[in-house]
Amino acid sequence: MTDTINISTDENLNYDAEYLDEDNHIEPEYFSSILDALETRQDEEVYRLVQPFHAADIADLFEQIESDNRAPLADALSDLVSADVLAEMNEHVREDVIELIQPAQLADLTGQMESDDAVAIIEDLELADQAAVLAQLDPEDRAAIENALSFPEESAGRIMQRELVAVPEHLTVGQLIDYLRENEDLTTEFWEVFIVDPSHKPIGSCQLSWILRTPRNIQLGDVMMREQTLIPIDMDQEEVALRFQKYALISAAVIDSEGRLVGVITADDIIDIIEEEASEDILRLSGAGDGDINEPIRESYISRVRWLIANLVTALLASSVIAIFGGAIEQMVALAVLMPIVASIGGNAGTQTMAVSVRALAMNELTQSNTKRIIGREFRLAMLNGGTIAILVGCGTAIIFGNAMLGGVIAAAMLINIIVAGFAGIIVPVIFDRLDQDPALASSIFVTMITDTIGFLVFLGFAVASGLVGL
Repeated sequence: MTDTINISTDENLNYDAEYLDEDNHIEPEYFSSILDALETRQDEEVYRLVQPFHAADIADLFEQIESDNRAPLADALSDLVSADVLAEMNEHVREDVIELIQPAQLADLTGQMESDDAVAIIEDLELADQAAVLAQLDPEDRAAIENALSFPEESAGRIMQRELVAVPEHLTVGQLIDYLRENEDLTTEFWEVFIVDPSHKPIGSCQLSWILRTPRNIQLGDVMMREQTLIPIDMDQEEVALRFQKYALISAAVIDSEGRLVGVITADDIIDIIEEEASEDILRLSGAGDGDINEPIRESYISRVRWLIANLVTALLASSVIAIFGGAIEQMVALAVLMPIVASIGGNAGTQTMAVSVRALAMNELTQSNTKRIIGREFRLAMLNGGTIAILVGCGTAIIFGNAMLGGVIAAAMLINIIVAGFAGIIVPVIFDRLDQDPALASSIFVTMITDTIGFLVFLGFAVASGLVGL
């Protein structure tokens, strides 16, 4: 029998709050009440309505209202715009809110945050604003943040927390418990204690559950877990997330180039990274940039239009193939009717394989060791898919147009194009990856170009070669 202790906190009570609907979104009527009070400058009413909100819900409120209303809302909420609220905000919305905050106040707010959250906010500021905020921080906090900013973006050094508990292995469990209780300067949120040698290199770790259930006289060296997953400080955050997933980590020590313990990364940080990286790959496949609905229109325009222009250039190649066979198309209207089918099916087949390949590369499942095997697998799959679609399209075309030769031509073209699409869907992302380029960045444009060009070339070429039409 397991004893359960129920603990109620303000944060727990938030989840069935009256201002949230069943999807945990702010109720439309409640939102309208806040907006009405805001527009009529009833600041006290706005404060009263928002005061019960969880920090994450206040951040959502700022994201949902028009940008012109964010300054009045910040004025009305005053002290409710806390460090936790800033940490939860969308980065584009946070930029608007931070512009309303004086450097001294922003320094005070970042000083209340975990170091990784403070870095995430300060790194987005202009250099002059960064300097102004850093100048207002305590020397210790300023040094920690400046050190974090010296590392590349999206590296372990940027996302790690500097607040951790590290002790020597000669301590007993009882001495460690007394140390944790008596030292008021220690961080208040941690899941494990790191054991270090005299040079501050991690040699093991103890989970809090082990510490609480172990007799006081036992030395830490006898109960600690010596096998650790150590994270180099310059490791890319995506690789860090993969290690957390592979080894089912709750937290992991970060070490510098000399192997010394300098920070810790926890699972709550990894959840954000996984969501960020997954969204980034999906959006890059479509050429939609950040894809953030709060991103300024100008930035969204620049990120999207460049890939549309690139797509326009590659589309010209497919169009040139059609131009070559212009005379043949004029002789048989059915060719023009069937061409979009060849391009559409081939494009979809390529996109399916490409999506699987990009995911496999991102998850380290597609490596140099198994690339040939995966290509072989996709070839067999393309043969099965291509054969099935070819039979269906070929028979349908022969029946509808009353031309068995035309049915055979489109069936053969469909089979070849789907096989080519399968190869392109895996080869293009792999080539990008081998060139140390993001495989999600422009794979879709090149795969589409290949499937459209080959599809039109094979279909129209077979039509001419079979004698259905002449050039």
